[in-house]
Amino acid sequence: MLYVIFRFLLRVIYTVLFRLEARGLHHIPAEGPVVLASNHISNLDPPTIGVKVPRKVYFMAKEELFKVPVLGPLIRSFGAFPVKRGGVSKDAIKSGITLLKEGNVMGIFPEGSRSNAGAAKKGAAMIALRSGATIVPVAIVGGYKPFRKTKVCYGKPIILTEIIDTSSPDALDQVTEVMMGRIADLIKENQ
Repeated sequence: MLYVIFRFLLRVIYTVLFRLEARGLHHIPAEGPVVLASNHISNLDPPTIGVKVPRKVYFMAKEELFKVPVLGPLIRSFGAFPVKRGGVSKDAIKSGITLLKEGNVMGIFPEGSRSNAGAAKKGAAMIALRSGATIVPVAIVGGYKPFRKTKVCYGKPIILTEIIDTSSPDALDQVTEVMMGRIADLIKENQ
């Protein structure tokens, strides 16, 4: 219930403050496991990619945020779960795979952090492959300047079994390359 209330409030704030426009929402499957894989330009990105999506979107968030007195319990109630920074967080990967196997939607930033623009890590691909999730590429375009348009664009789903041999030893590299290529294409198409 808290998620629904805050999503409504954020929709209003984002619509007024950033003139948020969502394109391609119809590309997000109505059911089943989905990874929303997006570029990462700001701390505002998680709510940006999730606020207009009709399904609840879960996110990994840096572990430090869960230690902040009011913020920690609040973001946990929104579906966030902790990830250790600076290495592979096996617990976060297991949590992500479990969420997806339960048929949920998970938002992921393959670049890992805002400072890593364009250099994707393989965690998003690993989670998608192990869970059997459909990947929907997402591009946030326009930045977050007050009263100027920000766009969040959802691309056509990537069905992994249709584009690669998922048992191939370089499957993670292939998935990462396709995913980042589709995100880059969305950014170019919507600038």
